[in-house]
Amino acid sequence: MNSMFNYINPVAFDLGPLSVRWYGIIIALGILLGYFVAQRAVVNIGLDKDTLVDIIFYSAIAGFLCARIYFVIFQWPYYADHPGEIIKIWHGGIAIHGGLIGGFLAGVFVCKIKNLHPLQIGDIVAPSIILAQGIGRWGNFMNHEAHGGPVSKAFLEHLHLPNFIIENMYINGQYYHPTFLYESLWDVIGFIILISLRQHLRIGETFFVYLIWYSIGRFFVEGLRTDSLMLTSNIRVAQVVSIILILISLILIIYRRIKYQPTVYSKTGPLPWPANK
Repeated sequence: MNSMFNYINPVAFDLGPLSVRWYGIIIALGILLGYFVAQRAVVNIGLDKDTLVDIIFYSAIAGFLCARIYFVIFQWPYYADHPGEIIKIWHGGIAIHGGLIGGFLAGVFVCKIKNLHPLQIGDIVAPSIILAQGIGRWGNFMNHEAHGGPVSKAFLEHLHLPNFIIENMYINGQYYHPTFLYESLWDVIGFIILISLRQHLRIGETFFVYLIWYSIGRFFVEGLRTDSLMLTSNIRVAQVVSIILILISLILIIYRRIKYQPTVYSKTGPLPWPANK
């Protein structure tokens, strides 16, 4: 049984009729930390330190909207019967792949307006994105959601997890896989790898390696979750999208190396749009 001290309330505090949830606070923290990490990289290649402000602002808005639209599309039978629930984002229901698609498209659009190379900007923000994702998964923990299937308390104890995690994986009388933690750790490791490799990779490849790394982890973690969006009764949407992203990224890395022989990231300054590098 969870103790009152260790069981986490998803609501951080109330401002009159408004409840501020830990989920939103943690997501905002992840975005903010990611921004400061990317800002330093922007300065290092010779761009103005405020270059990313508009890109992140519009990408965050588009990503949030598309994350919701994506979720609603794959849960359409429910929302068709309950259309009033579509706008009730506080009831849950966003999909990271939808957010990535929306954020990517908005980012490319802003890069074109500002005459920036989208893949160079992608290399700059890729470590920040995966870091923000790793932090954001703790928002799922605070909401007691996005968990895996049932496990025993002994299983969780054998993972040497802190007691507050074990106790908050006890939901409605059952312990569950802390899939939020698996993915968070995978993302943080990915952040370290991307930061370490970026100086040695060619333009665009840090972004593609991010897609590959994240997709590999998401594929396996998704197989443990109980709340997956399903394409069919046996096929999970996120796993299909993960495979597609891995294949596309590998193909583009090979194609661009053969076709354009892009410059190494650390050996170039700001690149304009478009640039075959």
